[in-house]
Amino acid sequence: MKAKLTGIDLINYKADTKRSLFLNMWKFRALYVIAIPGILYFIIFKYLPLAGSVIAFQNYNIFKGFTGSEWVGLEHFRTMFQYQDFGRILSNTILLGLYDLIFAFPAPILLALLLNEIRLVFYKRFLQTVVYMPHFLSWVIVSGIALGILSPGTGIVNQVLQAFGFEPIYFLGENSYIRTILISSGIWRDSGYGTIIYLAALAGINPDLYEAAEVDGAGRWKQTLAITLPSLIPTIMILFLLHIGRFLDLGFERVWVFLNALNTGNGEILDTYIYKAGLLSQQYSYTTAVGLFKSVVGLILVLIGNILSKKTTGESLY
Repeated sequence: MKAKLTGIDLINYKADTKRSLFLNMWKFRALYVIAIPGILYFIIFKYLPLAGSVIAFQNYNIFKGFTGSEWVGLEHFRTMFQYQDFGRILSNTILLGLYDLIFAFPAPILLALLLNEIRLVFYKRFLQTVVYMPHFLSWVIVSGIALGILSPGTGIVNQVLQAFGFEPIYFLGENSYIRTILISSGIWRDSGYGTIIYLAALAGINPDLYEAAEVDGAGRWKQTLAITLPSLIPTIMILFLLHIGRFLDLGFERVWVFLNALNTGNGEILDTYIYKAGLLSQQYSYTTAVGLFKSVVGLILVLIGNILSKKTTGESLY
């Protein structure tokens, strides 16, 4: 049996622990200095603004501030659920988030696998550059490109339809097409940039595994199923959990630039509703309650997804 630590031994142990911690911090001081701007960014722009969530429980008055505004408890949350169009807006947000998870999340994985199979280095680098470029375009430019392509008069899509004898379609003027346009434009813009992490993970796979598989007679398809995909599982699960946390956060700019009076029925989401009710109508407390509701749902989804991922694959965020 181990002897019990005396009071002096315990003090010495704590001192040694603190000393070793300080020595490690001093050894890697350059990395800690580099991390300071990122830490300050998250503290100033992410954590400190959380204190403003308190106005969701107040009738906030910008002149009275947090301390002078009247407390109303959960009144704004009740108003949110009683609003006649809230169910439609929430269902739009959930459906778009679900479609984004089903179609947009796997797109970078498939694209990375395809790029990884290209053996000509110059051609591979050229294609990578081409698929990265749309990510650096603003959503205003992306919407302009989509409007030009889908225009009922001059758009190439409608020109093809007319060539086959069909009537032109005003895609951005119909509720039935807006969700498809939002998801497909997101895939086109961001899937290429999303391959960076997956290509880095693919580069870290031991090539000896592929050589051994070739000796055993496995083709490229079997190598992908037996080696490549299992090696990508940890990366996929971490990014999946991060994506789950943004399930209801499709992005204001991404949706707002495509909305008009004809497609808001299926296109309006919580972010655009918060903008209209909060900034345009100045209902700050009410829209803070809506945003807080969205954040809590995202947190719950991350916690559930993390537990399930840890039990099934052994990978988790914490």
